[in-house]
Amino acid sequence: MTRRSPVPDSYRETELKFSVPAAWRLPDLRTAELPEADPPKRAVLTATYYDTDDLRLARSGVTLRRRTGGSDAGWHVKLPVGGEGRETRDEIRLPLRAAAAGQVPAKLTDVVRALTRGAELLPRATVRTRRTTVVLRDTHGRPSVEVADDRVAISEGPLDGTSYREIETEALAPSAPLARIADHLVLSGAERSAVSKGIRAIAGDVALVPVVPAPRPCSPDADAATAVANLLRTQVTALIGQDLRMRRDLPDSVHQFRVAARRLRSGLQSFGPLVDQRWAKRTRAELGWAAGTMGASRDREVLEERLMAGLRALPQDIDRAAGLVVVRDTLDADRLAAAGVGRAALASPRYLALLDALVAAANDPPTTARAAGRAGDVLPPLVVARWDTLERAARGLADEIDGHDDLWHRTRIDSKKARYTAEAVVPVFGAPAKAFAQQLARVTDLLGRHQDCAIAAATVAAMVDRDTGPRAAFALGALYEQQREELREVRRAFLLMWPEVERGRWRRWLKDSR
Repeated sequence: MTRRSPVPDSYRETELKFSVPAAWRLPDLRTAELPEADPPKRAVLTATYYDTDDLRLARSGVTLRRRTGGSDAGWHVKLPVGGEGRETRDEIRLPLRAAAAGQVPAKLTDVVRALTRGAELLPRATVRTRRTTVVLRDTHGRPSVEVADDRVAISEGPLDGTSYREIETEALAPSAPLARIADHLVLSGAERSAVSKGIRAIAGDVALVPVVPAPRPCSPDADAATAVANLLRTQVTALIGQDLRMRRDLPDSVHQFRVAARRLRSGLQSFGPLVDQRWAKRTRAELGWAAGTMGASRDREVLEERLMAGLRALPQDIDRAAGLVVVRDTLDADRLAAAGVGRAALASPRYLALLDALVAAANDPPTTARAAGRAGDVLPPLVVARWDTLERAARGLADEIDGHDDLWHRTRIDSKKARYTAEAVVPVFGAPAKAFAQQLARVTDLLGRHQDCAIAAATVAAMVDRDTGPRAAFALGALYEQQREELREVRRAFLLMWPEVERGRWRRWLKDSR
């Protein structure tokens, strides 16, 4: 299905590809669901595909092309969509005039920068396609499925001079019966194909090695180095994937980028004896810089949303509008300034150097000799160490119900470290480790809410100190007390929840695995 995304000039498409012999006959694909077919339309499409020398785009399942001919001539970049399967991709389109001859549009270069990491994009192959398309319509006459019969000829690249025939079917509506059309084509002799024209033209018939290798199965009897490699590969992949989404301003991308960075930072610290310490210390610092710089704008946005909701919840006899003006004026300016800093960081050599270092480590993890030990022996003590730190801090909070916010904040940090460490070993120890991590997630979520309240209250207190006028000051004072009361509620909820989290049954697997 092709539909508009929240990003201008961006579409989401779902299509299936099939290889067929040159003499194959396209069957009549009309059905009871799709009783009508438009007259065939013909076009000649010429596409030049771009990639780096080492095919960083193709190895990530991404294609970038400049195409002439047809109804959508222009520049196109197609990106995989996480969790949607290989058939679904996001396509960003720009007109041909978006770049001078021989140059890739700056907007598209920026979108894929996390993949290229500054390497030059060059023309790698040209594909000329003689296309015949038929649109199948449903019982209401609405377009449902487009079927393209393509005669393809490749010039330049490893398959220079190669020609073949391919069928593409694309969903034009959410209810499009793409699977039934696929079954009909297969019964008629077509074979499913998973490789796009662009990647095939650029890479030939050679199996591409992913830029970041996939995690490998890891049991307690495997070496601990495999678990370290899996952590690196999982979180580096997640971080790059969210970079691709951040540059398109997609929802929750900044938050998920920061989650990946935090998981990686915490994992490198928790697995400290298993990784080179100089490298880990440097990498953790750079990850902290990147997550903080790029997330500052989102932090202000989330804070503004919380305070706006709090103002709306105040009694009606309070001049909420006066407080709203102060909150919005203060935080909007902060958010815009932070956004500019974040955009600059994304384009900086420092950030690209961090990505280079992470990709290199994911391919060749800088592990120590201790990582050669059995995972079932080496990893549990690291998890226990994180838990012990959290347990001591959490027990101390029972006597600090009215204690300083910083004490609760430090416990929150300890809980996140324990949670991320437990989550990092779930692929090794399975369901018991996952259940333990879920208990820790309850803690981090609740203490995260505590931190939100504390920051909101402190921010409002700073606003009251300014010359805001009596009505606004009164509204802000009420908002401050509202946030502090919610914070106290969170503390009480934590003390009620902790005894369940502390139960020994959640950690029994740490002994059983050894």
